[in-house]
Amino acid sequence: MRKELSEMTLEELWELFPIVLEEYNPEYKEWYLTEKNKIEKIVGMNDIKRINYIGSSSVEGLISKPIVDILLEVDCNSDVEQIKSKLINAGWTLMSFKSQPDLNMSFNKGYTLKGFDEKVFHLHVRFCRDWGELYFRDYLLIHADIAKEYGRLKQGLKEQYEHNRDGYTEAKTGFIAKYTKMAREEFGGRYMPDCGNEP
Repeated sequence: MRKELSEMTLEELWELFPIVLEEYNPEYKEWYLTEKNKIEKIVGMNDIKRINYIGSSSVEGLISKPIVDILLEVDCNSDVEQIKSKLINAGWTLMSFKSQPDLNMSFNKGYTLKGFDEKVFHLHVRFCRDWGELYFRDYLLIHADIAKEYGRLKQGLKEQYEHNRDGYTEAKTGFIAKYTKMAREEFGGRYMPDCGNEP
């Protein structure tokens, strides 16, 4: 009898969902905008501070996993359990939940027992803060040479970590930290809360 995804070991999940890298797809932005609209209706604008498209697929021309990463920042006074329930009821799968030292809920859509669906999403739900992912994305958008270097790094790591997602992520950490720091120096505190409208 076939296991449910929730019953699989990490190794079994990595075998079913290997690291796949594809050329940039201009349709990703439409996927994001459609999903953003749905999230706004599900969660409600009273709780939402910002929604941003993050991750490699948000950078035009950059090779990436065919996954749309969305950062949903909510008000610090929001009812987190209610937001979690709303998203699960709308078809999002909760992958991880941390409340300390800060809120970090991770959801996904598009993972099936047959492998990846046509559209795959990761949703990161956090309180409104000055998140590094926003700076790193902006740096790659402006510095095409660094984006190309990042693409080459990922292609090399894919060969080594095709069936080890944690290893793949960990191996990119130094590069991301270096350029996130440079981005913060270049862009100042552009994402510091008040967390008003999306920039």
